[in-house]
Amino acid sequence: MRIKKLIMLLPFLFFLLSCEKEEFETEVNQRTIFMYLPWATNMTGSFYTNISDLEEAISQRGLDKERVIVFLSTSDSEAEMFEIIYENGSCRRQILKEYTAPAITTETGLTAILNDMKSFAPALNYAMIIGCHGMGWLPVPQDYNQFNTTFTYSWEYSNAPLTRFFGGLTPEYQTDVTTLSKSLSNCGLKMDYILFDDCYMSSVEVAYDLRNVTDYLIASPTEIMMYGMPYSIIGKYLLDETPDYGAICQDFYEFYSNYQYPYGTIAVTDCSYLDELAALMKLIYENYSLDNAQAAYIQRMDGYSPVLFYDFGDYVRVLCNSDSELYRYFTSLLERVIPYKACTEKFYTTSKGEITIKQYSGITTSAPSTNSQMVDYPKTSWYIDTH
Repeated sequence: MRIKKLIMLLPFLFFLLSCEKEEFETEVNQRTIFMYLPWATNMTGSFYTNISDLEEAISQRGLDKERVIVFLSTSDSEAEMFEIIYENGSCRRQILKEYTAPAITTETGLTAILNDMKSFAPALNYAMIIGCHGMGWLPVPQDYNQFNTTFTYSWEYSNAPLTRFFGGLTPEYQTDVTTLSKSLSNCGLKMDYILFDDCYMSSVEVAYDLRNVTDYLIASPTEIMMYGMPYSIIGKYLLDETPDYGAICQDFYEFYSNYQYPYGTIAVTDCSYLDELAALMKLIYENYSLDNAQAAYIQRMDGYSPVLFYDFGDYVRVLCNSDSELYRYFTSLLERVIPYKACTEKFYTTSKGEITIKQYSGITTSAPSTNSQMVDYPKTSWYIDTH
């Protein structure tokens, strides 16, 4: 009799177990795009514009196998993670988690944030958009005395159009690029692309630090206007499973060519070639060196004095001097490293205004700089592996 009752209950038990499994089982989507907007002091308004622009692109395109997660610092001590949900032709925001004093600058803290993103929206593939201020490969100052030197950062100038470490204006809100790389590795993440909506992040030193945690890097080698990336226009490409990087660069160029401040530079780095590039640069450095006087003939990509960021392609042109064969090999490889790039006739700096672009490879280096900020340059992975 007991056996008979048990047999009769089996379908009901199976139904309950199935419901429980469905309730707690998280569906894995094709791709998660993570928009990471840490505290950047004076950029909150621009961040809201960026999010709205991305939502405009989503409303036009829709979401199928993609999910979009946003981490936004709403103040210097509070942040929230939310998902952009597309329903009935429009977007809404669903809060996933709220943070108090998140550790956005530490490896442990950033790892935790990335793991939150993964748990809320697990996917087969990931991509990341980072918006804030940027300073290329330069490490975060370890104390305020180091930070408050005679060196003036791009964001410290007044009475000039605003432009966009990555993070805030002071060290306690800034994050080293190496910390980002380690945090992504800790989470077992390799991004399809990382888009830096920040100044000076298309540098060979930055790309080399991130080569094992992303396939592509999308960034600007110069200052970028405060408006940032035109997400309402390029968002449809960023959401695609196979982004059209050439179209991203072209549409960025067309937007900034007609913008109130017609200055814009962008490039896409294919990180799979960076180890080969480092090996070639090691060979070049074994045979050639540059004196300080020659640096004056290299295309500058910033407004600092002395220059901190030089055009990488033009730097190697001057470095190789008369060795046309070695330089041709370099340029051939650089075309694979930077498959897409675009720039307006001039770029803008808050310190010097507009500067004409005569040579443009889409990526910078600080190798020939004599700026006081170069003290930590020999510690970069790029320098170590090329010398």
